[in-house]
Amino acid sequence: MAAASVPPSETAASKGESASEALLDVSVLKELARKGLIDALNSVNGAKTLVLDPTLAGPLGLVTEVALLKHHGVDKMFWLEPGPLSATSMNIVYLCRPHIKWIKIIADQIKRHTRESQKHTYTLLLVPRTSTLVTRILEEEGVLGDITISSYNLQFIPLAEDVISLENENAFKEIWVDGDETVIYDSMQALVTLERLHGLFPRVVGKGDYAARLANLLSKNTHQGPSSSPADNLLSVPSETLDSLIILDRRVDMISPLLTQLTYEGLIDELIGIRNSHVELPVSLLTPPAASGQAEASSSATASGSTPSASALTKEKKRKHHLTTATDPLLPELQDLNFSAVGKKLNQVARRLDEDYKRRHQATTVAQLRDFVGKLGGLQSEHQSLRLHTGLSEMLVPMTRTEEFNRSLEIQQNLLALYDTNAQIAAIEDMIAQGADMRTVLRLLCLASIVLGGVRAKSLENIKREILQTYGYNYLPLLLSLSASPLAILLPNPLPPNTPAVDSKYPYGSLRKSLRLLIEDPDPLEELENDISYVYSGFAPISIRLVQCVAQKGGVLSNPAQEKEKKGAGGEDGSRRAPATTMVQAHPIVGWKGFEDVVASIPGETVDVVQRLPGSEDGSTVPPVSSLMLPREHATTTVVFFLGGVTYTEIAALRWVSRQNKGRKFLIATTGIINGNSLIDGIAGIGGTTAKEAGL
Repeated sequence: MAAASVPPSETAASKGESASEALLDVSVLKELARKGLIDALNSVNGAKTLVLDPTLAGPLGLVTEVALLKHHGVDKMFWLEPGPLSATSMNIVYLCRPHIKWIKIIADQIKRHTRESQKHTYTLLLVPRTSTLVTRILEEEGVLGDITISSYNLQFIPLAEDVISLENENAFKEIWVDGDETVIYDSMQALVTLERLHGLFPRVVGKGDYAARLANLLSKNTHQGPSSSPADNLLSVPSETLDSLIILDRRVDMISPLLTQLTYEGLIDELIGIRNSHVELPVSLLTPPAASGQAEASSSATASGSTPSASALTKEKKRKHHLTTATDPLLPELQDLNFSAVGKKLNQVARRLDEDYKRRHQATTVAQLRDFVGKLGGLQSEHQSLRLHTGLSEMLVPMTRTEEFNRSLEIQQNLLALYDTNAQIAAIEDMIAQGADMRTVLRLLCLASIVLGGVRAKSLENIKREILQTYGYNYLPLLLSLSASPLAILLPNPLPPNTPAVDSKYPYGSLRKSLRLLIEDPDPLEELENDISYVYSGFAPISIRLVQCVAQKGGVLSNPAQEKEKKGAGGEDGSRRAPATTMVQAHPIVGWKGFEDVVASIPGETVDVVQRLPGSEDGSTVPPVSSLMLPREHATTTVVFFLGGVTYTEIAALRWVSRQNKGRKFLIATTGIINGNSLIDGIAGIGGTTAKEAGL
């Protein structure tokens, strides 16, 4: 499968379109999170010492800053970790998630202070809400009377103008390995907050057993009758701006996160790692070069000469950098591109900047000079952004040229095409023998199990033995978790006779045809992307195909961009005009209609509910279904909620779908951003944030 790419012209065109069809304003969610934190801190009078759960540092860094905490009385901050706590202020505020390990540490520190006759006032702020379990543990430890328990309701955090996240990195493990469904309730609370701001979701569509539980909780919560609170007025009227909520639980599509992401942002996450929108980069990429002669330096020189070599960059000291389109002018153009197109795009930007810098020589009048000076700030900002992304790309290229990376890609693509599957299992065994990264091996093995409906029992036992002998017996619980229900993504074929029906085979073979998952041999010379499959160089993520089944039905059966391709064939000008001429008017949301059989073949419950308004026992005040099917006069937003996490590649694919539609935008909501490595690490219970990694 050849690599495809997003044409720069289309990215530019989409910006113009999205300006006319404004996205939902998600900044209000950040304000709510910030206000909630300030109110919680202000409830404790006087100076206070804040003791922070390290896993909360990243999410909090996206909604507040240290200066704001200091302004509201926080004089010292410590990580919540075992050992003594030496606090000078009278008030100690603990801020953590309601996990047993944190509560035991807190109880231990309070008892130590009592033994040492230290007098403090203790407050415990639990995120996102209080828990009976916490009260029980504190009571058993004998410190319940010494501490005031309250909560800080941290919900959706905006990561981009079209992405909001609960930033709960353990959500997948909690649901599918630990059987802890707390995160489903937390997700419901966060979605209700969205409804409070914008009105009820007129229709809720979903797929998966846990998606059905979330939809059920959501409808129960909104049907408890009209609230007297003025803030809840919008909970009794259907939304004018939201047309539906699509809930997908992660188990419905485990293939996409197991594959190697091939978009620019996805590849950064795979190979370097993005946590809470922050990436650790060499300091030299983040500090602008010496100001002297900066205007003289052409941007093409920046792209090559002043960026240190990849080998030098990897040895350098690292610093956290917030990857955000708010401050990075080139990120919106680069983040969703297939990595094969990034070099060309950077080259174009370098040439354009070079020309813009040279225009100062043409400025002869004072007005022209003033005009150039006015643009200089923007040019320098783009200049630094170009330098950053050129250096970042140079770091990624050697990683994508390793034998392990390319072997893994080859096995993935052969498995997806169901080509010579026995040879792929043998190739996975070879990778174990060569000592490849354990996570890469397990991702490939789970992928093989899902697409083939299980790995031959004898082969699977041998591979498991080899994994334990090569990487250590401490990974035995991980292998057991991958095989156990309800996750069950590492199964033998044939299945044992006592296997629960829930763990039935995933119908990859039939979905491959009915959802047009594989685009065979797209033309590598064709600059126009034809389908969401560009994100995996020829494979369409199943989760986004399911979203298309609801919100862009024509895109499942044929490429919405095919007409565009014909018009764009005349050259660069043609491709530039194409997007504007082929935008398709979004059809009303009518549930899974037309794809009922396909969706029913995927394990898990199917949801399609037209929301009844609160207080209507007989359903008399439900909005007529026919009214939901009428085209809306103004653009609406469809919220797509991924329960268990979403990858950057799926976000890129959904943005592509959004660009094809006129009249519908997508807001991507999730429990957190994931990739194959973070999934495996999470299930294994390793790779949690350490105090040194976390930082506000």
